[in-house]
Amino acid sequence: MTDENANNTKMGRREFLVSSGLGFLAGGAVTAAAVGFDLVPIGGNSRQASGADDKPWYELGLFSDPIMDERTLYKLGQIWYRMGDVGEILETASRIEDGSPISWRTEWYRTADRVKVKADDSLARGHRISAGEAYLRASSYYLAGLIYGEGPDDFDLLRASQASAQTFENALELLGMPGEAIQIPYEDTALPGYFFRSELGNDDAPILIAHQGLDASVEEALFLATEATRRGYHALLFHHPGQGRALRELGLPFRPDWENVITPVVDFALAQAGVDPNGIILTGLSFGGSLVTRAVAFEKRVRICIPNPAHYSWYDFILGEVLDAVPQAVGMAENSPGAFNTTVNAYLRAAPAHHSYWFKAAMWKFGADSPAQLLENLKGYTNADIVDQVTCKVLVMAGEAEEYGADHGMQLYEALNTEKDLLMFTAEDTALLHNQNGALSVSSHYMYDWLDENI
Repeated sequence: MTDENANNTKMGRREFLVSSGLGFLAGGAVTAAAVGFDLVPIGGNSRQASGADDKPWYELGLFSDPIMDERTLYKLGQIWYRMGDVGEILETASRIEDGSPISWRTEWYRTADRVKVKADDSLARGHRISAGEAYLRASSYYLAGLIYGEGPDDFDLLRASQASAQTFENALELLGMPGEAIQIPYEDTALPGYFFRSELGNDDAPILIAHQGLDASVEEALFLATEATRRGYHALLFHHPGQGRALRELGLPFRPDWENVITPVVDFALAQAGVDPNGIILTGLSFGGSLVTRAVAFEKRVRICIPNPAHYSWYDFILGEVLDAVPQAVGMAENSPGAFNTTVNAYLRAAPAHHSYWFKAAMWKFGADSPAQLLENLKGYTNADIVDQVTCKVLVMAGEAEEYGADHGMQLYEALNTEKDLLMFTAEDTALLHNQNGALSVSSHYMYDWLDENI
């Protein structure tokens, strides 16, 4: 790739993050040493230090669409946990029409269906391990399609959602993994999830409760449960309102009072045999990092909270990015919502498909029917007014190349008035991206070492 093309790729990424309201300005990486834990940057940003002008390793360049490129890396990163294979992932990517969400989900669903057929055939012939491995990969590929196809216009939403869960459950059983499908009582329904029991030790063990954020599904957090049980922790992963099966199949949107989601989950966890009531750990990935911070301000049974990454005020972050992208709409959202909708919708019609995707998906997930209603519904998603009520120990996980509100994460960390630590991943350890994309083993290494020393 030429220098000019590399710069164009980087600007395309930045342009999307700003215009979609998703991310902090590219290049605005936070620089801070780890506090209270030995994760010291070595050499800083190696690419900048060396003066190299080639694109960073994590910009694959397979797509000009920055989200598709990032999501392909996301899938490649899950290979460590058997949720994909290089050839299947790259072959699927080669069939996708650049910039087309419809093509993206069509081709991922096609690969998932093909691998599922292979799994069914192996199982019918008595090959349980081969079947289990193929079911696990199929589940991951269904989820790959869903991550860029979430919304009412996804032609295969319910089928892919149900298939992703069924193939995942098949894999757990056939591969002898210590996880089982569960239903967590929640108001007048139940949240689907998975309970993983560690067989290490005879006494009550701590439990890691984990959920995703705005886009990914909880099956893709298998790495957290795998590493937990290997170290003597139980794990509970669950689909939450606003995402995954809770949204797609139960129709539950996000809600700002997240403690009312977490409390019944903690109740369920404590009802399981062998769970230490003084060892409740809660983590949220991506936007989930903002949600779990709010929850522990009120749910005091949680001993440790791990936002990955953190957010001081998710609403202010999104509002600022949206208005930076559409400056002519400043002041309209509050005073003239009709004019705001007209302005934003005109902008989205002229923008690439992945720009409008975020607004459509976000309106669905937050129960809004217009851009103005979306911003109104997001007002409650802030931790600014409750951060002083957080009393449990907090580990903030962040990366130097965090693109989704790095400054807001540091603002939250600085505002916390409780026992806290910061894990800042750097270019040197390769886990510098959002949620340590592409470096899940590195992420788990440091997070669980910290937990072992602090639980």
